[in-house]
Amino acid sequence: MIDPRFFGFALLLACSGARTLPPGAAVTLAHADKLTATDARVGTYASSNWGFKTNSFWIEGPTGLVMIDTQFLPSAAAESLRWAEGATGKRVALGVVLHANPDKFNGTETLQTRGIRVVTSDEVRALVPTVFAKRTRAFAARYAPDWPARTPSPDSFGAQTTDLHAAGLTLRAHVLGPATSDAHVVVAWDGHVFVGDLVASRCHAWLELAHIDEWHARLEEIRAMHPTYVHPGRGPSGGPELIDAQERYLKRVKELVLAEHPTMPVNQAAIDRIHDELVREYPDYDFDVFLRFGLPAVWERYATTKDGR
Repeated sequence: MIDPRFFGFALLLACSGARTLPPGAAVTLAHADKLTATDARVGTYASSNWGFKTNSFWIEGPTGLVMIDTQFLPSAAAESLRWAEGATGKRVALGVVLHANPDKFNGTETLQTRGIRVVTSDEVRALVPTVFAKRTRAFAARYAPDWPARTPSPDSFGAQTTDLHAAGLTLRAHVLGPATSDAHVVVAWDGHVFVGDLVASRCHAWLELAHIDEWHARLEEIRAMHPTYVHPGRGPSGGPELIDAQERYLKRVKELVLAEHPTMPVNQAAIDRIHDELVREYPDYDFDVFLRFGLPAVWERYATTKDGR
């Protein structure tokens, strides 16, 4: 994961929407052209740089809210709840964790202590203890006391794609395989898809596991959901063009690595060249430091298997 010394503490502040919102709460409308007081809405919370600009989303239903992803820090999880509930006047009824990275699951207990059930798939839930232990070794001392005291433990909705019912809503939770993590959940509702870090909008991808080819398969699965709106783990939401942009980015990473004819051990000078070229080609992308962690893994995969397959 990322060394937080690279980042400052500036808070993202953005406001929009029909109601008076707390500072920092960004709200997008599910049906902006025909908004009524009862229309369901999608809202966005983005953490500070200290929390890696992580997005959490809330979906407003008739009787409450569903929160998508629980943040990297417990304090950000608590703030996301305050903003969501302050913007809507409704309580969060359910939380969903999309994949097994700490910026998605670390706030689980913060929600649970409020009586909010937090769920994910069997596959994602099984990964959490190992990933949390690894990230705790890297981050706990630096972030203390703002770090989970116990291993996050979301409930499971099972191992298969299923419908989730909460807040007067029905959401489809798709169980998908490896990409940026070893297992993923994508939530689909009313033309919206919540994809976590499967799409990094205006942000370099987290490539630590080097599942480049598998990632393309995940993007095809998301396309097959025919979304109108795509909500990423970081960066601004958009439409299906975000899926296309992510696909082009991953193809470019692979092209640049293969052009160096990778062999082991990792060639740091070549990694630096690839890093610098990606920064040049994507000048408006955040977190190029992610590449310092991901590119060596991609290099090793392609060096040890034919074309990374």
